[in-house]
Amino acid sequence: MRQRLLAAFLVVSLALAALPAGVSAGVATDATATQTQVECSFPFSATDATATQTQVECSFPFSATDATGTEVTVTDEPQRVTVLAPSAAQTMWEIGAEEKVVGAPVNQYSTYLEGIENKTNVAAAGSQEWVDNEKVVNTSPDLVLAPNVISNDTVDKLRDAGLTVYKFEEAESLDDIYAKTLLTGQLVGACDGAEETVSWMKDRISTVREAVEGKEAPSVFFSLGAGWTAGQNTFIDHAIETAGGDNIADDVSNKPYFKISDEVVIEQNPHWIVENGKFGDYPKNQAFNSTYAVQNGQVFTVNRNYMSQAGPRVVYPIVTMAKHFHPEAWKQANATTTATETTEQPTSETTNGTSPGFGVTAAVVGLLGAVFLARRQ
Repeated sequence: MRQRLLAAFLVVSLALAALPAGVSAGVATDATATQTQVECSFPFSATDATATQTQVECSFPFSATDATGTEVTVTDEPQRVTVLAPSAAQTMWEIGAEEKVVGAPVNQYSTYLEGIENKTNVAAAGSQEWVDNEKVVNTSPDLVLAPNVISNDTVDKLRDAGLTVYKFEEAESLDDIYAKTLLTGQLVGACDGAEETVSWMKDRISTVREAVEGKEAPSVFFSLGAGWTAGQNTFIDHAIETAGGDNIADDVSNKPYFKISDEVVIEQNPHWIVENGKFGDYPKNQAFNSTYAVQNGQVFTVNRNYMSQAGPRVVYPIVTMAKHFHPEAWKQANATTTATETTEQPTSETTNGTSPGFGVTAAVVGLLGAVFLARRQ
């Protein structure tokens, strides 16, 4: 927490030392914005999350309508929270509410979170389901947080078992991640930590936007592995755009995730290839090998857990991409961060096929399975 506050302070200081730069409306907050105190209201929108730096206040009972259309009421501040996917766990850790977590999926997609191995593992082993409902119930949670990857059927079964479950909408942009973070804080009674986290994210993103503003965006292919990529209406696409890149998937399909053809790769000829972790290798075929990116060694890897999970740490790969896409502009902007995103993957990232995946990578694995096993998307 203290390191994050220090980082935010340094970024703000640098911003104040330079001439103010324009920031896209509704996405990033100018570092010199004044702080106000407001009472948050719901329904909650991305606009709320991207307003000038604010302080949210927690109060209970608290009610909000979730992705299933259900009005979920949390009567008292929850002391026991079970999260059903790593993105929700990441958010709880970042807002300083990890002590409230009693259950979570503990696998290669979450063990980068310090201390998560001490939580009850609710992941479903050897099953197509994301979580084991019985394990979730046995954690006796006051509240269950279900990211959008969790099916409505699972949510219904947990509610039938008497649990209070909030299912989040799918995040399609950084705005949505801001909103989700603040909403998580209100649901669990960690509003100050959520506000601090969102402010930290906005400061970092503001620095990135300053660095890349007005620069020509290089064409980028984001590799999820086996030719799959992320396109329109995904937070990954928004992350690439924010970092100053032009995602070639936007010009190819209106699907959020799809497999790109060799012909399109040759036609688009991306200048950069970004690999999503060690499983995000681009196909080593003639089409890809002929691209400007491969011919000029402009291929790098980002941390798949940070890039695939709709949580605060998506900021790190955004910084990494900006540094690669616009190295001179980044230096000239005198942008600095204290946290380093490296190409090394967490030691917990293994090839163990028995652990269920979560987030974007898991979605692609599911799609691949559907293609090969069921012959349908």
